[in-house]
Amino acid sequence: MEFVIGIASSIVTIAAEYTIAPIKNQIKFLSNHEKSVQSLKDQVESLKDARERVRHSIDAAKRNGEEIEHDADKWLTTVNKKIDEEVERVIQDEEEAKKKCFLGLCPSFWTRYKHSMKAEEETKAVAELLGRGKFDPVSYRTAPEPPTSVKGFEAFESRRLVLNGIMEALNDATIKVIGVHGMGGVGKTTLVKEVARQVKEGQLFDSVVIATVTQTLDVEKIQNQIADLLGLKFEEPSMVGRALRLRERLNKEKKILVILDDIWASLDLEEVGIPFGNEHEGCKVLLTSRDLNVLSSGMDTQKNFLVGLLNEEEAWALFKKMAGDCVESCDLHPTAIEVAKKSARLPIAIATVARALRNKSLFEWKNALRELNRPSSGNFAGVTPAVYSAIELSYNYLESEEVKLTFLLCSLMGHDALIRDLVKYVIGLGCFQGVYTIKEARYKVLTVVSNLKASCLLLDSYNNEWFDIHDVVCAVAISIASRDHHMFVLRYGDVLKEWPDKERMNNCWAINVGSRIITELPDEMECSGLSFFCMSRNGSLKIPANFFRRTERLKVLDFTGMHFPSLPVSINLLTNLRTLCLDGCALEDISIIGKLKSLEILSFLQSDIKALPREIAQLTRLRLLDLSHCTTLKIIPPNVLSNLSNLEELYMEDCFVQWEEEVPGSERRNASLLEELKHLTHLTTLYVHIPNARIVPERLFTETLDRYRIFIGYYFGRSRPDAYEYSRTLKLKLYTSIYKDHGVKILLKKTEDLYLAQLKGIKNVLDELNNGEDFPYLKKLHIQDGLEVQYIAAEKMEFGQLQSMTLQDLPQLVSFTPEGRRYSTSQQEQEDTTTKPLFNKQIEFPELKSLRLSSIKTQRIWHNQLSNTRFSFPNLKSLIIQGCGNLEHLLLPCVARSLEQLQHFEIVECKCLREIIVTEEIEEGKKNVIRFSQLNSLKIRNLHNLIKFCSGNYDIEFPSLKVLNIEKCPKLKEFINETKMEVNYQSGVQALFNEKAAVPSLKRMKISHLRNVQMIFHNELLAGSFCKLEEMEVQYCHQLSAIFSSTAIGIFQCLEKLKVSYCDSLEQIFELGGLNIEKTLGVEYSQLKELDISWLPALKHVWNNDYFGIPSAFQNLRRVKAFYCWSLKNLFPVSIAKDLPQLEYLRISSCGVEELVSGGEILEQPIRFKFPQMSSLVLTNLNEFKWFYPGQHTIVWPILKTLMTDCSTLLKIVASERLISTQEVNANGQRDSTIRQQLFLVEEVTPKLEELRLQKLDEIAIMSDGQFPEDLFHQIKVFEVNCFTGRSASFPISFLQRLYKLENLVFKWFDFKNLICREGDVGEKPDAGRVLSGVGKLKLAYCKNVTHIWKKDLELGHIILPNLETLEVWWCDDLINFGSSSSSFQNLTTLQVEGCNMMMNLVPPSVAQNLVHLKEMRMARCNTMKEIVANSEGDEATYEITFRKLKYLELNCLKNLASFCPGNHTFKFPSLEELIVTGCPRLKVFCHGVLSTPQLQRVKESDHHNRERWAGDLNTTIQLLYTQKNVQNSEVGELNLQLPNLE
Repeated sequence: MEFVIGIASSIVTIAAEYTIAPIKNQIKFLSNHEKSVQSLKDQVESLKDARERVRHSIDAAKRNGEEIEHDADKWLTTVNKKIDEEVERVIQDEEEAKKKCFLGLCPSFWTRYKHSMKAEEETKAVAELLGRGKFDPVSYRTAPEPPTSVKGFEAFESRRLVLNGIMEALNDATIKVIGVHGMGGVGKTTLVKEVARQVKEGQLFDSVVIATVTQTLDVEKIQNQIADLLGLKFEEPSMVGRALRLRERLNKEKKILVILDDIWASLDLEEVGIPFGNEHEGCKVLLTSRDLNVLSSGMDTQKNFLVGLLNEEEAWALFKKMAGDCVESCDLHPTAIEVAKKSARLPIAIATVARALRNKSLFEWKNALRELNRPSSGNFAGVTPAVYSAIELSYNYLESEEVKLTFLLCSLMGHDALIRDLVKYVIGLGCFQGVYTIKEARYKVLTVVSNLKASCLLLDSYNNEWFDIHDVVCAVAISIASRDHHMFVLRYGDVLKEWPDKERMNNCWAINVGSRIITELPDEMECSGLSFFCMSRNGSLKIPANFFRRTERLKVLDFTGMHFPSLPVSINLLTNLRTLCLDGCALEDISIIGKLKSLEILSFLQSDIKALPREIAQLTRLRLLDLSHCTTLKIIPPNVLSNLSNLEELYMEDCFVQWEEEVPGSERRNASLLEELKHLTHLTTLYVHIPNARIVPERLFTETLDRYRIFIGYYFGRSRPDAYEYSRTLKLKLYTSIYKDHGVKILLKKTEDLYLAQLKGIKNVLDELNNGEDFPYLKKLHIQDGLEVQYIAAEKMEFGQLQSMTLQDLPQLVSFTPEGRRYSTSQQEQEDTTTKPLFNKQIEFPELKSLRLSSIKTQRIWHNQLSNTRFSFPNLKSLIIQGCGNLEHLLLPCVARSLEQLQHFEIVECKCLREIIVTEEIEEGKKNVIRFSQLNSLKIRNLHNLIKFCSGNYDIEFPSLKVLNIEKCPKLKEFINETKMEVNYQSGVQALFNEKAAVPSLKRMKISHLRNVQMIFHNELLAGSFCKLEEMEVQYCHQLSAIFSSTAIGIFQCLEKLKVSYCDSLEQIFELGGLNIEKTLGVEYSQLKELDISWLPALKHVWNNDYFGIPSAFQNLRRVKAFYCWSLKNLFPVSIAKDLPQLEYLRISSCGVEELVSGGEILEQPIRFKFPQMSSLVLTNLNEFKWFYPGQHTIVWPILKTLMTDCSTLLKIVASERLISTQEVNANGQRDSTIRQQLFLVEEVTPKLEELRLQKLDEIAIMSDGQFPEDLFHQIKVFEVNCFTGRSASFPISFLQRLYKLENLVFKWFDFKNLICREGDVGEKPDAGRVLSGVGKLKLAYCKNVTHIWKKDLELGHIILPNLETLEVWWCDDLINFGSSSSSFQNLTTLQVEGCNMMMNLVPPSVAQNLVHLKEMRMARCNTMKEIVANSEGDEATYEITFRKLKYLELNCLKNLASFCPGNHTFKFPSLEELIVTGCPRLKVFCHGVLSTPQLQRVKESDHHNRERWAGDLNTTIQLLYTQKNVQNSEVGELNLQLPNLE
């Protein structure tokens, strides 16, 4: 009975599980209906907030020119769809769920049940999306693209030869540093810019950066130039910190070219942060200088190229081009030839003289010849008298004195100067007669600068708002200014021991003193005639209070990069001052400016200023106020700006954003936008950012605005100097109706650059925005994030000036224009329009050069019936299609033929795209060729359904194509599909490229993630195709078995670089067979120089055959790398290995290699393998390695400098004696090694080995016990132990004693428990140590069990380095301090410690006393460090510690640092000039004892290079910083409470 009851109970339990539980769930859905829906709404609101945050980040990134990460972009698209389609539908269905049953007595339970269940499902989906919506970062920076052409470059034969030589050197892996030299004005800069353009266009390097050094050496400026081009933002305040960050960033670039232009003296690349040589094999440096000695001796260039004068024929051709064809006229020709000869065949002189005489009369030419025949005596800084005269002649021919004066002012401004700054100067000086407004002055300046550029006296810069000047022209101009206008100019390199005498200075009209040339100023400057005074970048210089007392005529005063706790009181005596520039300054109390009643121009560009003084409201004559990039400005008191009633130009770009709303009766802390601007009736220029669109008042903007850069909405970010091409830019985020009546429409009519985002409630963008009116000046249009947008413009709008257009994230976009109806309203109408073309046949864009479409759902871009004779985009040069998921094909044949100007074509992430050019039936007799005549770059990526570029019905010609990238197109088998073409006769497989593709100019090709491609090249290619291919990369093509078949080897004739990786089935690279290389290639040797293979698990052979007696065809090989090829048993056949005269670098790591050279048919005679150019050899993690070659052989590396390997591998290659096989095979089929023979002679084989880097120390004992040739180590200067890839075996200290010339010792990932001191290793005395007197640098990184650097009872204490100069310790977590022994510290000059989190202090006072030679100390990110110099326990002595030579001290991110030393010791720093303190929140006082720092005038803090503080002495300054930091933290808390919410 119990058994039956048990069974029944089990049945009931199981039944309950399957019935009651589901019923409970269903009841839960009914009872929790409202809760489920509310939960969904809450989650959706959170998701919307997250979406806005991501959008803001993406928008800011795009404004900075950054590329968006794919996962962030994809997440945003998914969220938009989820919210706008699925979730909104559920929420809208809530009303349906509230309806009663058919009797109206109760709710409809079935509807509520379904709705509740759907709401819960959507809630889970929304929560999952919310969890994925955290992106850090959302974007990445890309290097700016180089220009497609370089202005001023003339392809003369003399320049072409140098250019080709430089390009060849850049392709040479052994050459890392290249120099270009020649006299000033010969064209070095133009030449290297052309080099940069070509290498970037041809993808020779992944990145190219250019920095101008100039005679005024400024390492920080060089770092910033390089960082800008890399998209790097420095957070480190110190030069050393920035160098480390820059080095880290450059090391991430696989191949990068760094161009340093205009070097005048030796420059320490390490100080800048540029890795080179073995530190970064892919980094090359190209330098230009006037002095060959600077390059060869100062910079150790390996190859130098002279840019000489033009020959007579080239000089005349350039002269004629600049002067015009009139020089060929009978009467003028003889004189013109003589004038041209006087230009000394120097391009800069030719250009300036010819431009000056263009369209001049004969008598003017003859007069010019007369002047040139009497050359100036000026000969300075490499400027010859002839060149001086040529430039002076151009200056003399300038049309007026005001133009000449403007040009001389340009020379004072130097490189890459702003038109805006020049306007500030000319207005202040009153240079132009009859000019009454800033607008008129700007037009005049633009005209003058344009004419000066036409005269070749000025050069182009970033865009039309900037200009540049050549060094030679600048030098001559300054000489003229000093001679004729009493300008006193001090440039870098000038020496000024004391301020000039009164008589000389009293006659000066202008003084320009730059870059810390002087250290002290006189109490008064007696210059009664002075009108212009400029001093820059001398932040520590103190301006005496009465300095300006005798300069009453001063009109322009410019301080740049200075530090002013307060301005000198004598400044209030400058009653004639009209222009005051305090750009890039650290400013505190500047209220005295209010007394300068005559001031018209006031500039704080990029200055550190927190609040605008109320006294500025007294400057009623002010016409221009520049607050651009004052990122710390938080307060503008009410009524200050509005009082400046004569203001014409207001610049507030990337500046103050805390505008307050005007609320009647309330007191405001900050200015109200409307109240301030409505009184500025003369305003013509406005640069402003208004984050909160809801505070924009009505009728804010007026028609008087002629130039503007107005941003309305949050998160636009900061852009590069060249980001804005046009003077009227408007950027709006239209999540409110601010565009309806706020003066925006007035601006729209004149806008040239229009950016629109977050278009809420808008269906036809431009039609609704501007009431259907045209945009006659519009040149650049960017529209994105419009979830309801269906159309862009009204049907009859014209875009005659539009040059660039981007349409992005517009999921409902139907067409560009609505064709007769305003917009569709019903869902059915919208679905009917999905097949409409984006651009119909009526719309035209005659000037459009760039078109980018992203995340648009259209199925067609162009109309099917476009006329063959009239195409709407006749000048289109760049076409980018991205994320257009509904496109199945892109181009009609007629459209493709019309893209005659197209140069760049990119198609990305179009998931439905099956072919690029749609197939059509070809009419009888109709031409079936499609020719992209100008296309030089084609990139196809992430097209998951792409089957073909086009059908084989067409022959596709790319005569100019140089770069071809095809990536992540898994269904692509054939580029041009030809179903009738016979497949490869051997394998029966299709090839990616067949005879239909014509690419005669192709130089770079990358194919990746083509999983169905079985063969790359068909056996019958079109004649000439691929014949110029220089670089090829293949990866993730898992069906490939070989790269080059024997039938396709003909394309190999120009190939220089080949990289193959991640191809799972690949078994061989070159299928040569019995191929006759010379007959097949048409050349004796292949041009292959670099071979890089990795992650090829099935690879068995690089070359599948060996052919004895035939000379190797690969004699040009220079670099070979192989990684993670576990099936590869050998690398080279004998025939190739014995003939590699150019091989410089060989690296094999993590491969199954048993022998480097294949045994094959073992030769009876010993083989001599000689590698005359091999400088670097890396053999690591070769677990199967047996020997170099199994037969009798010798190996010679006469110039080998660097060797990185495992101990066991080194023993097998270079042991003093080893067994040599006679190739006798035993019964087991294995070779017997029976003959012992001496093979290794150090003097011949490795006489120059300088760097030895060892991993896996298992066999180190054999190398240490005399079983290894000692002579091998005699030349070693750098020795590194790196145990990252293997266990840390015992390492005997005695081994180091064999390295007689050791200079640099490195331990990485080493466990110091394994550092052993065996019997006999140390001297007779118990405390004796191993003395390494030659070691000057020691680096410890990521090491374990090193608690003290030197302590007698520890292992490392046995190593004594009496001449150590540089010590670096990185991330050694067990390190407590440096120990008490000081014998290895006495000569230390540089000390860097970072990331040692157990270190509480550095050294005791007794050791600190011995750091007498220390010049630089950097302590960073040691989280527990409390003091640098410890207060030793039990030692009550008081020390006097003098860091006699210390010039640089950095304390960075030391969170617990309380003081430099807590003891009552005396510290003296007689040479300390630079102190950086940042991220040390607990540092209240520097030290408690007596402190002396006589040279220190400032303390740098934060990440802003101009943030400097000084309060009279160091301790007081540190206390001030601590106090201010606490105040700032409280202010930030208050400010955050006041920030408006975005609703």
